[in-house]
Order: sequence, then structure tokens, then C-alpha cells
Amino acid sequence: MNPDQLADQLYAIVTRMVERRCAEQGPAEQGPAEQGPVEQGAGERQQILTRSDIRLDRPKNRDHGDWASNAAMRLAKPLGVNPRELAEEIALEAERLDGVASAEVAGPGFINFRLDAAAAGALAKTIVDAGDSYGSNVSQAGRTINLEFVSANPTGPLHIGHTRWAALGDSIARVLKASGAQLASEYYINDAGSQMDKFGASILAAAKGEPTPEGGYPGQYIADLATAVLEREPGLLSLSDEDALARARELGYELQLAEIRQALKDFNVEFDVWFSERSLHEPDPSTGSSLVDDAVGRLRAQGHVFDEDGAVWVRTTDFGDDKDRVIRRSNGVYTYFASDAAYYLNKTDRGFEHKVYLLGADHHGYVHRLRALAGAAGDDPDRDIEVLIGQLVSINGARLSKRAGNIIELTDLQKWLGTDALRYSLSRSPADSPLTLDPDLLRSHSNDNPVYYVQYAHARTRSVARNAEAAGVTRSAFAPELLTHETESALLGALQEFPRVVATAAQLREPHRVARYVEEVAGLYHKWYDSCRVIPLGEEPITDLHRTRLWLNDATGQVIRNGLGLLGVSAPDRM
Repeated sequence: MNPDQLADQLYAIVTRMVERRCAEQGPAEQGPAEQGPVEQGAGERQQILTRSDIRLDRPKNRDHGDWASNAAMRLAKPLGVNPRELAEEIALEAERLDGVASAEVAGPGFINFRLDAAAAGALAKTIVDAGDSYGSNVSQAGRTINLEFVSANPTGPLHIGHTRWAALGDSIARVLKASGAQLASEYYINDAGSQMDKFGASILAAAKGEPTPEGGYPGQYIADLATAVLEREPGLLSLSDEDALARARELGYELQLAEIRQALKDFNVEFDVWFSERSLHEPDPSTGSSLVDDAVGRLRAQGHVFDEDGAVWVRTTDFGDDKDRVIRRSNGVYTYFASDAAYYLNKTDRGFEHKVYLLGADHHGYVHRLRALAGAAGDDPDRDIEVLIGQLVSINGARLSKRAGNIIELTDLQKWLGTDALRYSLSRSPADSPLTLDPDLLRSHSNDNPVYYVQYAHARTRSVARNAEAAGVTRSAFAPELLTHETESALLGALQEFPRVVATAAQLREPHRVARYVEEVAGLYHKWYDSCRVIPLGEEPITDLHRTRLWLNDATGQVIRNGLGLLGVSAPDRM
């Protein structure tokens, strides 16, 4: 019996209990069946508890049982009864349920449930049978989400800040997809504007052997790009200044974007969509207008656009922005806010009802701006848009890039620390907390290194499985009622939580919950490994207990593997 099944049973008990009390109080109009438990009201029955109110939590002290509920305390006040007395009534009925060994009342009205060994142990086979799908849930089903993250300018290599947004964004995408969301991860390529001209001018200057122009991009990577551009375009320096600049810009852009794509792929991050900012400004051949042109008209139709001093404005203060925003200047030039508007509307046009932006620590000002934009577009800023701000990350002793000179590059970090250690450590802390990583710890093969600790637990499950096969222990029998050791009860209780952990991580956009969870599972597994044998000692015969424990061993490995997969981290078979 899993927690959802137990909660369903409790809800049924509570429903019958409330109906009995209502019947005792007198007749009333029957409310809709889906309303849930109701109480007598003024001529009608009023809903007082829903299925979502029946919450089960794992007690911190395992001696208190497998699950605990405060349903009686929530229900007591509207029913006008003593919570402890109500809890005792619920517990009495709950003890009659198949799979429930005991239901005990504690404190003012908590109910602690203990499952019988067979009901608890059955989970091991459920997990093994489910395989890679265990942990998947439907909590986000029906939601169409566009998740944009990283979106670095294609004018240089990815740095340590982008590395954190890449790890977090990709892990958020994975838990959302595992929770049933229809999601597209998206990289917005900032390939329009003056920074691209400065980028091209920097490459052209390097190709000519000239100093970096004022406001341009320095670094060895520019010289490397210049060399690559000249290889692709040997006649570059013979072109007119205008044509040479255009070719240097476009070829450099193509090469740098390819490097960014490869760096992210090597980091186990692959985007569903690469969206070019330029496409927002390209005229439609049939109409002659661009998406940016159309955006102004569409916002005006919503009633939040006004003209003043020859410029076109959006009244974003109607939606909490600190000032109204110019979308087109008096000289007819669009502002960057126009691109933001066109891009937001385009996401809606592509069928995404919910837009999530993961931005860096220097983008706090975008929160009100983007929310106001959603409101001006006719959407609900509290429902249709979400802006997550990630905080800074630093690594003790990290050296600046030799190529870029003023940043720590993603590719250098991968070579130094390894993709798994980097991704795991960046995903195991909330996005809104500053983070300093210890490279010596991340490179160590010790239990103090969280990623090593978890990966070692997985490798140990695989080692146990190999040794079991060699010893003739197979999964040919499954007797869950034999899993009675206290470490087995604790491990099964944790494994049962995985789908809810994934669902919560998706709902809150907090993949660090998955990382902390697999660490807990790894710890419980190591304790179980020390106490319970899968392989008989010496001449002991192989029994169904050994075979059933192999199911539990393999189930634990599956959960750890699935959890690491949601973080983009490998689960090695050997270490």
C-alpha cells in the first residue's frame, strides 16, 4: 500500500463518518458527489474537507510508524468535536484496512499508521517492475510550459554563472517532464543589436592584427575565432570594410554558437528550441511586418498602449512595474522591451500557456517588467508567467579562463571537476541561495563528497546484484512479508516517497529536493547493507528472504538511478 492509496482509504473513512454525523443531525439537500465530506449548513451541506486535505507524512522517528496524518485535527473544528476523540474513531476504522497493521493516536489528535510487512515490502517489486518510470507522476499533466534558461549572448564562451543556470534549468525541465508537463526547454539567442557589431569588429581587428576596438571583446578566444574565420573566408581582408565586418560577425557568430551548443551538450544539457532574436525583426514576406511590429498592435488592442511625445509606451505600471515602458522611440526605433514583448507573445502563439524564465542574479529588474508585460498582453501575471532568479556561484581556487581572461569557463570547469560533480553540486542547493563550491571536496572519493556518496551507493547495488547472480540468488521468489528488519522498514519508507519528492520538486521548481532525497536513500541503503544480507554466509541455504532482499536491493538502485537521471548525473555500475 502506497501513501496515496492509504490517503484514499482515509478519505473514504472520513467521508462516511461525516455523512453519518450529518444524517444524525437531520435531513439536508444532497450536495454534488464530488464535493467531499460535508457538514450541515443553513439549508445545504457545506464542504469541509477535500481529498487534498488528507496528507500523510513520514514521522521523523520511525518508532512512531510508517505514516502520520492530522486529518482528525483538521476535521474536528468544523464538526464541533474533540480532535483526539475523532482521531480514535478514525484510527479504529483504519485498523480494519488491508495492509494496515496498526493505527495509533498521539498527542492532540495525530494518527500514526504502521503498515504490515507485506504491504510495505510490496513496493520493492512495484519499483523494479516500473523501472525507469518509477517516480513519474501526473501532477503537472495538462500544463504547457516554456522554460527559458541560460540564453547567453553568442559573443563569448559560457562562464560559471551560465553553468549554474544550465544545471538548474535542465534539472527543472526534467522534473517537470517527469511530472507530466508538456514542456519545451528554450535558449533565446541574443543575436541582434549593437553587441553583435562589436563582436564582429573585435574579430575583424584580431584578423588584421589590430588592437581590440573600444567597447569590443578582448581575450584569446577572439583571436582563435579570427583564425577560424580566416580559414573559412581566406579573402576576408580583401573585402570592403562593411562587407568584411558583416562576414566576420556572421562567421564568428556561427562558430561561437556552435561552441556554446557543444559545451552544453557535453554538460548533458540539450535544448528543445534555439530561438533567434533576429527572427523577431524579420519582415513576414506576405505582410511586410515583423513580429515586433505586430506586438505593438496586439498590446494596443489590449488597451495598455499610449502615445506620448512621439513615442509609443506600454502602461506597465497598471501591473506593478515601477515605471511605464517605451516600446518604440520617437525616432521609430524599437526598444529591447519590444523584443521582449514580441518574444512573449510568440511563446503564446506556439501554444505555451505558462512561461518560466530562469535569469541570473543581475536581472532582478526583469521580474516586474516581465510580469507587467504578461498583464499588458492580457494574461494573468500570477498564473501565466514565472521569473526565477538564480544567485551567484563561486569556486574556491578557480582560475580565470586563459582564453577569455576575465571569466571562469564552463569547459574549463568540466575538465577540472567533471560533469557529474559539477552538475550535482550545482543542483543540490536552492537557486536563490549564493553558492561556493569546494573543488577539493568535489574531487575527493569520500563519503563527505555528496555526489560520490550517492554514486557509490548505486554502484554498490549493482555489485550486490552481480555477486548475487554469481552465488545463485535470483528474483525467482518474492515474499515481502519477510522484510521485517528495521532498516528494511526505513528504506522502504524512503523509496515510497520518491514520486512525491519529484512532484514537489516540479511544483516548486526546486530540483535540489531530488538531490537531498537520493542522499537520504543512499544513507539508508548503506545501513541496510551493513545489517541485512542478500547472499548467504558460508554453507547457509538460499532462502526466499535472500531472494526478496535482492528485489529490495535492485529497487533501491533503480530509485537512485532515476533520481540522478533527473539531475543529469550518471549512475555508474562500478567505482
